[in-house]
Amino acid sequence: MTSGTEIDPAIASDAPVRTAPKKSPARTPRRWSRRRGVVGGFAAFGVVAFAAAIVAPTGMALADPPVADVQTPFSLAVQDTQDLTVTAEGATIAPVSRGAYDVYVTPTPTPTPTPEPEVASTDSDSSDSSGSAGPLYYTGGGAPAEWMAAAGIASSDWGYVDYVVSKESGWNPNATNSSSGACGIVQALPCSKVPGNGYDPVDNLRWANGYATGRYGSWAGAYDFWINNNWW
Repeated sequence: MTSGTEIDPAIASDAPVRTAPKKSPARTPRRWSRRRGVVGGFAAFGVVAFAAAIVAPTGMALADPPVADVQTPFSLAVQDTQDLTVTAEGATIAPVSRGAYDVYVTPTPTPTPTPEPEVASTDSDSSDSSGSAGPLYYTGGGAPAEWMAAAGIASSDWGYVDYVVSKESGWNPNATNSSSGACGIVQALPCSKVPGNGYDPVDNLRWANGYATGRYGSWAGAYDFWINNNWW
């Protein structure tokens, strides 16, 4: 010990003793590593649980659904369509026998014909059908020249026609022979042979023109015959 560095015992006893502060031990990284391991484990567990939640419905959808042994009309129809006869080239597959059944169809009844109502015949119908109707007398008026021209008789023959008609009827279109039934201005016999109406002077003369030329060759020949026989 050197001079000047000695410790005075009196001073040393009164002076407080300073001790060096204790150093806290250095924190080791073990505590943090344990916490990190626990957190990592929980994170891994969460990932696995999330993946399982996603995959589980897909797996259930991909799984084969349970098959119920239930027969429906559609399933029976499908089975029935498989019961077919197939003929291949050089081979014939025998059909599977099916159950037979009968179908009864109700026939359509034949309709009863409706009778047609009978129409009562009138007196006018019966008279027309029997031909007993009265004569259709001429009321149209006119003159002999007009009637001969309308009948197509040549004007050069009008003199012969006038003589014969004057002797037969006096140019009366409605003249009728009560005994023979001859009618009209030329007294056609029978009256029904005149096309149209025997009492119409034009129809009567048209028929007489054909009769005179057909039987006597001309109206002049008919006139000569009437002169000699008083009829034609």
